[in-house]
Amino acid sequence: MWSPWQLVYRTAFGCMVLEIFIHNVAQGLNVCMSGSATSCEECLLISPSCAWCAQEEFGRARTLTSRCDLSQNLQKRGCEAHNIESPSSTTMVVKSEPLSSKGSGPTQYDVIQIMPQKISLNLRPGDQTSFEVQVRQVEDYPVDLYYLMDLSLSMKDDLDTIRNLGTKLADEMRKLTSNFRLGFGSFVDKNMSPFSYTATKYQDNPCNGYKLFPNCVPSFGFRHLLSLTDKVDRFNEEVQKQMVSRNRDAPEGGFDAILQAAVCKERIGWRKEAFHLLVFATDDVPHLALDGKLGGLVQPHDGECHMNEKNEYSGSTKMDYPSLALLGEKLAENNIYLIFAVTKRLYVIYKNFTALIPGTTVEILDQDSKNIIQLIVNAYNNIRSKVELTVWDQPEDLSLSFTATCQDGQPLPGLRKCADLKIGDTVSFNVSVDARGCPAPGTQQRFTIKPVGFKNRLEVSVDYRCACGCTDQTQANSSRCSSIGQYTCGTCRCDPGYLGARCECQEGEAGSMYLSACREAEGKQICGGRGECSCNQCLCYESEFGKIYGTFCECDDFSCARHKGILCSGHGECHCGECKCHAGYIGDNCNCSTDTSSCVSDDGKICSGRGSCVCGHCQCTEPGAFGDTCEKCPTCPDACGTKRECIECRLFDSGRLSDNQTCQRLCKDEIITVETLKTEDPNAVLCLYKTENECVMKFMYSEHANGMSVLTALKEPECGAAPDAMTVLLAVVGSILLVGIVLLAIWKLVITVHDRREFARFQSARCRARYEMVRRMTILFITVIYSAFRKLTFSTFCCYSLNINLFDVTGLHTVNVELCFSKCLRMNKK
Repeated sequence: MWSPWQLVYRTAFGCMVLEIFIHNVAQGLNVCMSGSATSCEECLLISPSCAWCAQEEFGRARTLTSRCDLSQNLQKRGCEAHNIESPSSTTMVVKSEPLSSKGSGPTQYDVIQIMPQKISLNLRPGDQTSFEVQVRQVEDYPVDLYYLMDLSLSMKDDLDTIRNLGTKLADEMRKLTSNFRLGFGSFVDKNMSPFSYTATKYQDNPCNGYKLFPNCVPSFGFRHLLSLTDKVDRFNEEVQKQMVSRNRDAPEGGFDAILQAAVCKERIGWRKEAFHLLVFATDDVPHLALDGKLGGLVQPHDGECHMNEKNEYSGSTKMDYPSLALLGEKLAENNIYLIFAVTKRLYVIYKNFTALIPGTTVEILDQDSKNIIQLIVNAYNNIRSKVELTVWDQPEDLSLSFTATCQDGQPLPGLRKCADLKIGDTVSFNVSVDARGCPAPGTQQRFTIKPVGFKNRLEVSVDYRCACGCTDQTQANSSRCSSIGQYTCGTCRCDPGYLGARCECQEGEAGSMYLSACREAEGKQICGGRGECSCNQCLCYESEFGKIYGTFCECDDFSCARHKGILCSGHGECHCGECKCHAGYIGDNCNCSTDTSSCVSDDGKICSGRGSCVCGHCQCTEPGAFGDTCEKCPTCPDACGTKRECIECRLFDSGRLSDNQTCQRLCKDEIITVETLKTEDPNAVLCLYKTENECVMKFMYSEHANGMSVLTALKEPECGAAPDAMTVLLAVVGSILLVGIVLLAIWKLVITVHDRREFARFQSARCRARYEMVRRMTILFITVIYSAFRKLTFSTFCCYSLNINLFDVTGLHTVNVELCFSKCLRMNKK
């Protein structure tokens, strides 16, 4: 039997549990209350929607988690608004100078191309804030162009072509900017084996014994020949002095030269307030990192400037070739746009490099470099027609997402680049920032947003709102906590050895009256078998795997789903067996990213409109579609139509994409022209369409094993021979005559049939006729004859009689009788 005290206690405890249960049911899945937060800081980490009530005597003694709830729920339950801790994320613009409209002139050192310039963020974990960035390509911006040329033997004809390049190039560039400077440098390869000829007889003349070109200068890594200057005649003079060299293998040491040209800013003469262009002209592939080990160079490139007093690269035979990552880093640090000017056979190789090195572009160079001026102008216009944002030093605790708004005014989620711009255009980007967690207290982090190739940048400082304001009023050894604990934010933090809502119990106290309060239900283990019941509360055991917690020790932070052995995939927190994912991730184990930026194809569509973005990867739903963004689909219904536009703009400069920049951006497939199209390939799709001249254009669409799309097209559309004029005339005349004859025959047939029908009808009517008036006419006629009988001669009478008899007998000779009668009358008159 239970004592009255025990009955009262159990009734009160049951009511308390029932109240919490009903409240949780009414709230549905209330993440704030399910997180079992025992402090204000823990509550803020659960969700941005959670708030903590710091009001004294709020809730019941054992309902610590009840202080953590939605703000509106706390107010409904009696917590005053000024006692609710629920900080929100804020954005403050620290510096925002207006964008410049022109780059050159007396104020060129104050050119502003990005706005704002400084922003301060206060972020609450799990919360999101956003801000807008505007970028403008200003007019008449100063340009520094450094021409870096391969002087290996195969480039001899190119060297002859550019000997007067400076003057012509300056004339063209001054049409685009009034402030232009030009520099020059050259490279071959490391002057060591196995990259160059190192035998004694080749020391001074590597071309010794080479019949086609017997004299050349020794090989060298990189040589800076002319610092950036507006005196273009000096460029021509310097080029005139140069001679080619000879190396042993096909690849060149161009990446060594690019790195030195980028980091040796003082030697080259790069200006801070200028648009930096580095033109890299070559006819072969470059050596990459680790190639230097063939010559015994095991030291990686340090990314520093190593130019001696002769302006030559002194580290050529000491360090390995630089990596693509190092090149990209140094080019971005110094705001340099790299232009690969390469021959057609190398286009695909260097095009792949541009995807790994931000701010680079590739153009096709003629075999003798005759198109170099137009190539540079086109590349410059192409670079100035686009804006792309990069993020530097992004903290691990932050997640950034971009939405671009380009000239058409349409927001493009997931994109941080705008293309097809004109000089002077302004574009904007919306940047959303999420805080995934809390760093160490007092930590301030920074990151930078910078347009590729621009000097201007946006500096963002981040403070984390992980602490509650009520902690400033913490009371040590407070009487509210039995003078053996700290009172903070409405709760007690007891000293070691004490516990309870008011630190009223000591560890180790136990009794039967407390045990029932430590069971989740009758028949269940005390504290779930994972703790001890002390002072009416469960004290959960420590575990080497993590934290065990909860009213009945029913929860832990290590029993959640894992992905690749990582709890909640490293993108969430484990709460009571369930992963609470950070912003930007979903799924049972938080392994599914909601970011769609990796699914955006070149045309701005999610998965090219042929699939859906699932966990940051495209799942192609269109039959036959494949590729990272489902961009490849030879068998799709629209495949031929889409590729037709690329054929039109690339081969014939016509169609909807005839604009050169649009065509280059959307049509990146390799196009091969042939005289005759072979259709035997089972993996290729035959496409054809009619041109404006009623000709038929045919091409094949296929995908190579390496994933590259290839279009094999006829050089010219197929047009039928023009028809012979005389043949057409005779055919028309003959057709008219034939039609006329047929019509006449039909008319004759119709008339004949009609006449025969009418004649048959007449014959039938005549046979059916009865001559009822004949008898009366005969009597009358005889009376007339008799009255005149006396006056007629006998012969006449005979005639009359004969005819009358005939008429009277047959009734068929009326005409003959009348004629006879007339004749008789004439005879009588005579």
